[in-house]
Amino acid sequence: MQHFKTLSAYIDYLELPGPEHPMLSVFSATGDGFLPCPKESSPPITNDCYSISLKKIVKGDLNYGRTTYDFTNGALICIAPRQVLQWNSSVVYDQKGFSINFHEDFLKGTELAHQIKKYGFFSYSVNEALHLSPKEEKQLESIVENIEIEYQNNQDEFSKDIIISQLSTLLKYANRFYERQFLNRKELSNNLLEQFNQQVSEYLESGQLQEKGIPSIEQIADKMSVSQRYLSDTLKKETGKTTTEHLQLLLIDEAKNMLLQPSKSIAEVAYELGFEYPHYFSRLFKKKEGVSPTVYREKYRMN
Repeated sequence: MQHFKTLSAYIDYLELPGPEHPMLSVFSATGDGFLPCPKESSPPITNDCYSISLKKIVKGDLNYGRTTYDFTNGALICIAPRQVLQWNSSVVYDQKGFSINFHEDFLKGTELAHQIKKYGFFSYSVNEALHLSPKEEKQLESIVENIEIEYQNNQDEFSKDIIISQLSTLLKYANRFYERQFLNRKELSNNLLEQFNQQVSEYLESGQLQEKGIPSIEQIADKMSVSQRYLSDTLKKETGKTTTEHLQLLLIDEAKNMLLQPSKSIAEVAYELGFEYPHYFSRLFKKKEGVSPTVYREKYRMN
């Protein structure tokens, strides 16, 4: 796998014109050939740059981490440093759009350096381009035009602050579109929750808990062919609970059934559920149910 430490090396790999700034590159055009997509298949690559691109790929694939980026209904793509990218087959895209690439060090010492890490769309959690209406595309293009003017014409002591401010505005709009896309996903999130529950149930029934312990969220997400972040963001948005909380609830439900078997001790239940130490299980059970496993078992027997 090839890694590019500098922006100029990455831009050169993409066969694009050299950047005007050593840590910032802005492309905006209405013709073919300007977007950061190799014409042919490429080996996996990583780099130390952020990318914000408005582009509609109509042919060819972009592998993003372990999944393929879906351009079916969207156009805005946001990629963070050190994420694995790979273009497969010849790439064909619409003849308009923009692409902003900047090295992570460009943000050092700014508030945006911290804020950008909070945006969920800069991660493997999103494996599809964000959908934008024509009006929304124009909003972003207007901001990018201002960035481009500053980038090309006014390299002075004020330029960086102005560009950072405009980048911050651009990302706030992107976050609005990202949040809206989640709001339109209630049916999808319900389906994800069903798949999540199914994967955990299969894991419990297969006896892997005793052998491998409690599965990680990443393991479950991989089985579902989605990223851990995407799964977490979607379930949290629609259910108010994190993936860890959903996993814990399923484990507690299983524990309740096991506690009703008089032949099993509390410690045996804990070990069979994948807890390394019984007191970890007892503490979680009490936190979720309000009573200890022992009290729960005694209460049931009394009834």
